[in-house]
Amino acid sequence: APPGLQTCVAAIDYQHPWDGLIARWKFRDDIGWSRHWADLMLRDRRAHALWHAAALTVPVPVGPARLAERGYNQAWELIKALRHRAPAHHPRGIPDALVRLRETADQHNLPRKQRLHNLRGAFVAHPRWRDTLAGQPVLLVDDVSTTGATLEAAAQALLAAGAARVDALVLARTPAPG
Repeated sequence: APPGLQTCVAAIDYQHPWDGLIARWKFRDDIGWSRHWADLMLRDRRAHALWHAAALTVPVPVGPARLAERGYNQAWELIKALRHRAPAHHPRGIPDALVRLRETADQHNLPRKQRLHNLRGAFVAHPRWRDTLAGQPVLLVDDVSTTGATLEAAAQALLAAGAARVDALVLARTPAPG
């Protein structure tokens, strides 16, 4: 399949001290950090360009078990904070545009090829939003991108639903080795 994701902009590298702060925000119910993360994300002019080009913003969904455990989807918290912090333009946010069809094994120790294989078919666009997504530029938002496999799988699902293009904005990206 051709790549689904056009562009991905990350605000920071996922390394010290950011990794610890992000973990606290994600796993210790410290969602107040979302506002600070949004400010950090919007400092990048490329992030501004993606935000302004989008008609819709969609969070990468978490599985039902993780959602129940955590109580919130951190990607949706980022979108809400971005909408609050961004000047003027507010692309419509759709928290349930994508559905995670199955829980995927924790992927952070797997090579990219295996991650892509694991995630194949993991996401689908919610049927209720297919008409809304059709022909629209979509901005996919997530907290951390390690290999890009999750973003790619989500982008493929949005394109299959008719999105015109899919770009991504993430808080942090794992730096390339070396």
